[in-house]
Parts: sequence; structure tokens; C-alpha cells
Amino acid sequence: MRFPMRSLLSAATAAGLAVLGAAGPAAADGGDGGFTIKDPRIKESSGLAASRAHPGVYWTHNDSDDGPYVYAVDSRTGETVARITMTGVGRPRDVEAISVGPDGNVYVGDIGDNLGGTWKNVWIYKFPEPKRLKDATVKATQYVVKYADGPRNAEALMVHPGTGRVYIASKKEGGGGLYEGPAHLSTAGTNVFRRVGDVPWVTDGAFSPDGTKLALRGYFWAAEYDWKGGKPGARHGVSAPLMRQAESVTYTPDGKALLFGSEGEGSPVTRVAVAGGGSPSGGGSSPTGAGGRGGSTDSGGGHRNLVYGGLGVVGVGAAWVGLRRRGRRG
Repeated sequence: MRFPMRSLLSAATAAGLAVLGAAGPAAADGGDGGFTIKDPRIKESSGLAASRAHPGVYWTHNDSDDGPYVYAVDSRTGETVARITMTGVGRPRDVEAISVGPDGNVYVGDIGDNLGGTWKNVWIYKFPEPKRLKDATVKATQYVVKYADGPRNAEALMVHPGTGRVYIASKKEGGGGLYEGPAHLSTAGTNVFRRVGDVPWVTDGAFSPDGTKLALRGYFWAAEYDWKGGKPGARHGVSAPLMRQAESVTYTPDGKALLFGSEGEGSPVTRVAVAGGGSPSGGGSSPTGAGGRGGSTDSGGGHRNLVYGGLGVVGVGAAWVGLRRRGRRG
């Protein structure tokens, strides 16, 4: 009997939280620093993107079953300052990622496929970032997306700040792929994304504001990759905080830090400094969740993340063994 990895991770992390009393460094409210999402409607924050038009504001959205909604959250207060309702896109199926492009548009990735990559196509929605932050209904553009090598599950969508090109990182237990979209998305037909590299198990990603780094995260790891020639290069570990359901990451507008988000009502967004940090390729936190030495955190430090990461891995192993036993009994 095969159990969903997400369920295992949630159970293991919950057990770790019960012992530790917290899921990593405490988030502190403040502009472009750590904050807590306070809107009770945001129960499954699955993506995070810094606004280009409104300093200190971050876009987020729920996972599946919420509707065509995107939320603008003020990082100084954690309060929602706008809810955008997209029209012209039907009912989103499994929204997993969000990014703001250099063209001033917000890109929303309806790219999840928890059935193991069985959807014939997925979608990307796009709408202009509003000049004024208030609840509004907007007409969004919908793009049909397929992968050159067949359907797959994905949770990370990144728009390069220089070229405007869209990339998707697939999510797979044994490691996924990084896919490059066409130079310009088209509504006239299907947009085919082609594999340009291998990546670990990824739950979100983001390009640095200057376009020279690609940050990727998983449940127990994070890293920055040098971005050259349209492909990821050398890897630099980042001390990712352990979170209940580690789903999102974005850069602050100055590129000096990453903000890590989590699912759950009242979920924390934790800041991790990266400017001038990062360890050489192969160092830092690893895709296996062993923690890292690269980068520096604003509250708690890498040593605490190592402890949380190690406990998380032990918890996942214990949960897996327990569920396997229960499965055999059934």
C-alpha cells in the first residue's frame, strides 16, 4: 500500500512541533521581514511572490478548492489588503505557484497534479498587477500548457525578471525536472515546456530580482543556483526553516533574503538572509533534509535549523514505518 508523501510529511512535522513547540525560527512582523498571514480565508498558502508595484506587499493563494482568488498581503501587518477574483479562467483545479513578471503581470500556476501526472494539460493564468490595492474582479488571460515529455505534477513556477520567460519545476519523489516555456506564451494554441535540467523534489521556486540566481525549496531543504545561459549552475545551500507544510518561497525585492511560507491557517512567513552567504556547490542544506550551513537566518540561525531538519527526517521515518505496519495489518 502506497501512502501520499504529503500526508507523511504533515504527520511527521506535526509530531516534531509537539515536541519542539515551534516549527523553526519565530516570525517577527515587519516590512519585508518575517510575518504571519492573518486572513482566515488563507488556509493553504501554496505560493508567494513579492509585488513589483507595491513595496512590502506579497501575493499568495490557496491550494486547490478555493476558487479563482489571489490575495495581496501586507508584510508589515500580515493583513490582506486586496483579494483579486480572476474571471475568464473557469474553475482552477490545483493552483500551486505564483510569480510576478517584468511585464508587470502576475502569473498564477494551475499546475498541480496529485494524481501522479495524469492531466492532459495544465494552465497558467495572467493578470496585470493592480495600481491600487483593493478587492477587485479582473479579466485574466489563460494559457494551456503541456510538457514535451508527458504529463507530470508540479508546484513551482518562476518568471525570469530579465527575459520574462516562464519556467516550471516538476515534483517527483526521486527528483524532478526544470522545464522552460516558449519565449512568449500564446493563447492561440498549446504552450510546450521542454526539460532543461534536473532538480530535487521541489515545492516552490523563485528568481532573484537581478536574475542571476534561482532559489528552489523542498520540504526540508533550500538552495540557490547560479543562473547562466538559461540553465541552473553551481548550487549554494540555504538554511531553510522547518515548517508544518513547506510550500512557498520568494525573494525580497532587494534580493538580500528569501521569505519561506507554509500552509495552514495563521501560517508564518520566515525570512532567511542570503546576500553574501551561501556555501559552495554541494554544501548547505541538502535535498534529503539534512539541514545546512549556507546562508544565515535572521532569527534562530543555521544550528537550530539543523536540529529541526534532523528531527523532521527522523519523524518522517517513524511515520513511514508506522504506516507501513498499519497497511500490512489491513
